[in-house]
Amino acid sequence: MLPIRNIAIIAHVDHGKTTLVDKILEQTRTLDERTDYGELILDSGDLERERGITITAKNVSVRYKGIKINILDTPGHSDFGGEVERVLRMADGVVLLVDAFEGPMPQTRFVTQKALELKLQPIVVINKVDKPNCSPEETLDRMYDLLIALDADETQLDFPVVYGSGKNGWMSADYKTPTTDLSYLLDQVIAHVPPPTVAEGALQMQITSLDFSSYVGRIAIGRIYRGEIRENQQVVLLKADGSSLRGKVKELYVFEGLGRVKAPAAQAGEIVALVGLEGFDIGDTVAHPDVPEALPAIRVDEPTISMLFTINDSPFMGRDGKFVTSQRLRERLFKETERNLALRVVEGETADRFLVYGRGVLHLAVLIETMRREGYELQVGQPQVIFKEIDGKRCEPIEHLVVDVPEESAGKVIEMVSMRRGEMTVMEPRADYTHLEFYIPSRGLIGLRSQMLTATSGEAIMSHRFHEYQPYRGEIPQRRHGVLISKETGPVVGYALFNLSDRGSFFVAPGDEAYGGMIIGDTPRQHDLVVNVQKAKQLSNVRASGSDEAIVLEPPVRMSLEESLEYIGPDEYVEVTPQHIRLRKIYLDENERKRMAKKLEGALAK
Repeated sequence: MLPIRNIAIIAHVDHGKTTLVDKILEQTRTLDERTDYGELILDSGDLERERGITITAKNVSVRYKGIKINILDTPGHSDFGGEVERVLRMADGVVLLVDAFEGPMPQTRFVTQKALELKLQPIVVINKVDKPNCSPEETLDRMYDLLIALDADETQLDFPVVYGSGKNGWMSADYKTPTTDLSYLLDQVIAHVPPPTVAEGALQMQITSLDFSSYVGRIAIGRIYRGEIRENQQVVLLKADGSSLRGKVKELYVFEGLGRVKAPAAQAGEIVALVGLEGFDIGDTVAHPDVPEALPAIRVDEPTISMLFTINDSPFMGRDGKFVTSQRLRERLFKETERNLALRVVEGETADRFLVYGRGVLHLAVLIETMRREGYELQVGQPQVIFKEIDGKRCEPIEHLVVDVPEESAGKVIEMVSMRRGEMTVMEPRADYTHLEFYIPSRGLIGLRSQMLTATSGEAIMSHRFHEYQPYRGEIPQRRHGVLISKETGPVVGYALFNLSDRGSFFVAPGDEAYGGMIIGDTPRQHDLVVNVQKAKQLSNVRASGSDEAIVLEPPVRMSLEESLEYIGPDEYVEVTPQHIRLRKIYLDENERKRMAKKLEGALAK
């Protein structure tokens, strides 16, 4: 059996870990000559490439100097943090990748803490040292401060430091002397990451991840801690609640390069994929039937946000989607729960409504975006935070928020976060930026990013992670202004937009289709305005319709899916189809909206 090293690469969003893994694959010639090394190999999904983030953890392996290195690429965004913790269970060491300019960020701290608790040995890689204005020495000092603050032991503090540029494919002991390849990093991995610790005894394997195939069903992925596992072997599945299930391993795979290779057997220390087991969950132990001993269970992060998903019932329903029925929507959502472990789906009071629970707005937005690309039409409601009753008190999720902002805009950011019940814990200058840290309710984050970018001219860098549940912090001011609502159905007319330009900014352009009750713009006024954007200029015998000066319109505001989800109010939906993202009122008829508003006021008065 080949010597093995199991390493996880952990880093904050956009610090370059996926690019680095791609360069390692390229240098070790793990892939064949047909591979396009110019593209990101691991972030293979369209959404991952477009957003520049890793959404699902992936396993690859390379061969270097006769040693097999299993590399676990992990998501960096806090909404996908549940994936990270489980992946670390399969590793014996971590490559801690940090941007030489930004230094350790919230998710870096979160994942590093988990790695240290599992007694994993870190290798610190200070990446992007060719960036202008970066400070590798200061970044290293901050890494020491972070590890000391997280109670790293002496062995963990004695970590090797590697400098380099993953994008340019080099790593070195000194950032001032670039090399030509990544050999220095791979040598450090072999020298400092221990081989898998193998306990004596019968089979023990923990399921830490899963995959799904329409041909063979659910696939269990995990690391063998003890003994060996063979194809067609009888095993017992030990569950978190103490129950057990008998099963049989029909097929066994090990990771090789970017894919999986069928194997007759695998030894302790190897990461494998099993086909044929039924009824398993993350954290379950696969054991020998004669020695059914369970490993400590794994806790999966609980959802903190919920959204209502329902069928599209707008006047434009079915125009560009293939899947528009509640049955199709139900099947797709429950299918997603088979692989998306942080997601929960609960059927609503009617057959066409589903409450979907997730880790954050981005987590659910990725699901919605994936579904619209598959041809689904649906409507989603305003994100709602999940409250809990703890010791008789109403508690809510609190997030650790970090903002790096130009010095002159720091006051605006502090005021904005404070209005949303945030408490500032850190404020320190860094070069020409101010570094701010807060604890803020998850409710306060909804809509904050777009407001903050507007207030700071797009220069604020914001990131956050879940901290803990704390007592409810009180009301947070909601959107203070109204919206512009279309009165009629039909194509939008430029002449009408021009005449209404003093009412606010528009989300639609001339020629766009709009329907009655659809939100077509934003107004600074306190209340909603119903406007007619289909009204054309009337012809007369005095002058022709085109004889006036050419009208000049402001370009429309086009919001992304996340921005739309954060923008809408409690009485509004985001309508999502393969071709369009529209905002609308839940009740399209103006009289019905007024009637429901009065009903709500009466209920609140009681």
